[in-house]
Amino acid sequence: MIISTPRPEPPSQAAAARRRFWRWFNPLLADGQARWIYARPGRGAVALFDAPDHAQLHRLLNQWAERIPATFEIHPLLEAAEAQAHLAPPRRASPPRRAPQGANR
Repeated sequence: MIISTPRPEPPSQAAAARRRFWRWFNPLLADGQARWIYARPGRGAVALFDAPDHAQLHRLLNQWAERIPATFEIHPLLEAAEAQAHLAPPRRASPPRRAPQGANR
């Protein structure tokens, strides 16, 4: 999850950049690279990307910053099922089976 805080500029100067941003972001929603985005009151946004690795996330944030220069807070998230799987007690190894008496003679 990404929280953006754009650099301060008068809203009238940022309008064109914001339009370019949405033209760039909407296809990411359509193809699943982004799951959702919410605009923050005033300025900025909160978005959830579905990036397969850090390199892809880095590319997306650079593309975002090219359209709207910003600082980003990055919050890695886990699916609920994945997080819950970490809570399961570790499985104990089964004790080795003993050979039946007289099997090795």
